[in-house]
Amino acid sequence: MSKAIKPLKLILLVDDDDTTNFVNTRLLTNMNIAEEIKAVRNGKEAIEFLKKACSENPEAGFVCPDLIFLDIKMPVMDGFTFLEKYKEEGLDKMEHVIIMMLTSSASFYDLEKLKSYDTVKKHISKSLTEASVNEILKQHFGQKA
Repeated sequence: MSKAIKPLKLILLVDDDDTTNFVNTRLLTNMNIAEEIKAVRNGKEAIEFLKKACSENPEAGFVCPDLIFLDIKMPVMDGFTFLEKYKEEGLDKMEHVIIMMLTSSASFYDLEKLKSYDTVKKHISKSLTEASVNEILKQHFGQKA
């Protein structure tokens, strides 16, 4: 008998590519692993959302995500600048939030730089797959879709 899946409260997609957000949202929705999936287009929007959702007194209607998929290369605020601001704002104190870097063009330099961020658990190539999502669920949330 398989264990019932307890859906995550919120998955936050941070990517400037609408097609990627659409495809990833559809996959995650079809897998039925989260109560809500929210997409924002850059790191600045993500930081603004997280400050409202993950403070000690979150604003009404805002939920702190369990899982963040973060693109590296975006306009306005890229993934690395997001990670710096995330730490600067004290948002990295939320140990329950899992961050995965999601990118299509990870250079050796980017992959090496990612190693300096404890908050990033893994690098994943775009687009998400059911197998990669199941691995994340198993490894970081103790469950499988």
